Amino acid sequence: MNRNEYRNPLISRYASPEMSAIWSEQRKFSTWRRLWVALAEAEAEMGLPITEEQLNELRAHVDDIDFDLANQYERKLRHDVMAHVHTYGDACPNAKGIIHWGATSCYVTDNTDVILIRDSFRLILAKLLDVMRAMSAAAKEYQNLPCLAFTHLQPAQPTTLGKRICLWLYDLVMDLEDLEHRMAHLRTRGLKGTTGTQASFYALFENDGAKVRQLEALVDRKIDFESSFAVTGQTYPRKLDAQVLDVLAGIAESAHKMATDLRILAHRKECE
Repeated sequence: MNRNEYRNPLISRYASPEMSAIWSEQRKFSTWRRLWVALAEAEAEMGLPITEEQLNELRAHVDDIDFDLANQYERKLRHDVMAHVHTYGDACPNAKGIIHWGATSCYVTDNTDVILIRDSFRLILAKLLDVMRAMSAAAKEYQNLPCLAFTHLQPAQPTTLGKRICLWLYDLVMDLEDLEHRMAHLRTRGLKGTTGTQASFYALFENDGAKVRQLEALVDRKIDFESSFAVTGQTYPRKLDAQVLDVLAGIAESAHKMATDLRILAHRKECE
């Protein structure tokens, strides 16, 4: 079984290898482990009793995941996160007691989703810019090639193919603005505890709120984020998922508009 690609019947037809790899089991669960390493490093820096030997052991086993063992634990425990805590612990016996210290399941599940969304956005951004560069070149090449412009799907006035391509390109410019805005404002769930009160971390630091906030900021920096959501419940605000889908839907709408226009032009033998 290939653990380095996302498994879905539609993947082989519609997904790029790069996007499939981002959402693979290997990437998902190795990101869980990177989050556990980041948490342990930050807790050690904040004075909790975690040794460098334990941290090195955790770092050494981020990618070598025993999926069969994890599946055995999950059948026994009926909990995916705890199954992987135990699997990681078996690989890191000296660090077993400090894995996931103070955290809740959504520390790894939700923060991993945000990291993978960021990675996906970066891939989409690169591919979108490639398409826009190609369309810009085509618009210049065909800037003087006459074709028809339509209103209500009826011939209206002459225009050029280059002008029509500019219409498609400008839609993608708007999509690019939306994508860059969403990327710039992407935040983690942070260290919010089971229901968003950070109770477990307050217990670790004897109700010192400043230390809890410092710990959260440390973890964010270690995973290359500037901030986390100020307020959450058990999960990050699901509004984020809608915002992500809105960006993707916008790009899809632009592609659909371009494809429909090309079909009309091809039907009239103006573009082949």
